[in-house]
Amino acid sequence: MNESLSVAPNLEEHTHENPVVTKQQLFVKKLIVLVLEMLLALPLGLLLAKFQIGRIAWIFGGIAAGTVVLQGCRVLYEYSPQPNRTARKVGMALVGLTIGASNAHANLASVVSGIPIFIFITLFMLLSGGCIGYIYSRVSKTNLFTAMLATVPGGVGIMAAIAADYNKNVSLVALVQAIRVTSVVVLIPLIARTSVGNYYPQTLPINGAWLNLDPSQLGLLLLVLLITGLVVYPAILFNIPAGDFFGALLIGIGFNPLLHWLPFVGDISFSPPPLINLLGQMLLGITIGEYWGDKPNFNRRTVGYALMSVAMTLVAGAIAAILAMQLTSWDWLTCLLVTAPGGSAEMILVSLVLNHNVEIVTTGHLVRLIAINSSLPLWVFLFRRLDEQFSKPV
Repeated sequence: MNESLSVAPNLEEHTHENPVVTKQQLFVKKLIVLVLEMLLALPLGLLLAKFQIGRIAWIFGGIAAGTVVLQGCRVLYEYSPQPNRTARKVGMALVGLTIGASNAHANLASVVSGIPIFIFITLFMLLSGGCIGYIYSRVSKTNLFTAMLATVPGGVGIMAAIAADYNKNVSLVALVQAIRVTSVVVLIPLIARTSVGNYYPQTLPINGAWLNLDPSQLGLLLLVLLITGLVVYPAILFNIPAGDFFGALLIGIGFNPLLHWLPFVGDISFSPPPLINLLGQMLLGITIGEYWGDKPNFNRRTVGYALMSVAMTLVAGAIAAILAMQLTSWDWLTCLLVTAPGGSAEMILVSLVLNHNVEIVTTGHLVRLIAINSSLPLWVFLFRRLDEQFSKPV
């Protein structure tokens, strides 16, 4: 879930306008929409925090805010903005920075031996997604290539962008992918909270130290954000899949060791303030919500088939968790977080909130992200060939 693509008709007309002025106007409109979403996500997050959902509540507040604001733009102002791809990138970077810092002292070498298991689980999920896509295509009478893009676990925007490149049904691909991601983001934290009971950490108090005002820590925060920006910007500019998350994650892991290695720096340790995590969560949630606010109207039959395919994907994830339990010594919650079909950053956040085998969950999802993004050209090639074979007249 690293990028965005509009799945609704763009209602903005640019007939005789100056292209430079138009771009400026679009930027201002997007900025206004994002500010409104953030202003709405903040009180919604605080409200959800009152129900002791935990620190993951800020994602849910963002989802609600993104949905409400985009629907409001469409209904009240007849303006249909695209889901904000840059906001998603920034959210991924902030979350990656937080997760990396939390893993800085973890013994990541201890999970290297589990990489073959992670690869096996990834292949199982990809093959399962292909089988589910075929079943979905046959049952719903959908083009096979479109069905495959809709059901294989991957980023909503990546799969929707590929569908647009090949003139497939972008709206349908985004619908199925958005249902899958939202289902995972909502269900897995709920199951995790239920399973651990009182162990689930409480939400950060409203009057808590959201930002460390110590001058040295503020200076380090500005420095690490600057470095993160310099690393993430090329990933955004060149559309590198998951490059924003990977880059920020590595910076978070390596920043403190680098500080300790420098001879002119004293015994200083930096940890990103909670505000960075909360902003990242809200931006992730907002971009998920924007896909729901951007949806065109689908009939019940289409939505029903989409729900069916998502249910099969969740079942495949549960089977993968059972296989992981048989092949490893991990407990069932760790296996569930590792094999959750999608929402990698969100699932790592859940493990971070629970303080539950963060290094294992992080490594598992990183292996999956690398495998999926690096093999996308191969999968697209196979999908197209299968589509051509099945579309040939008998």
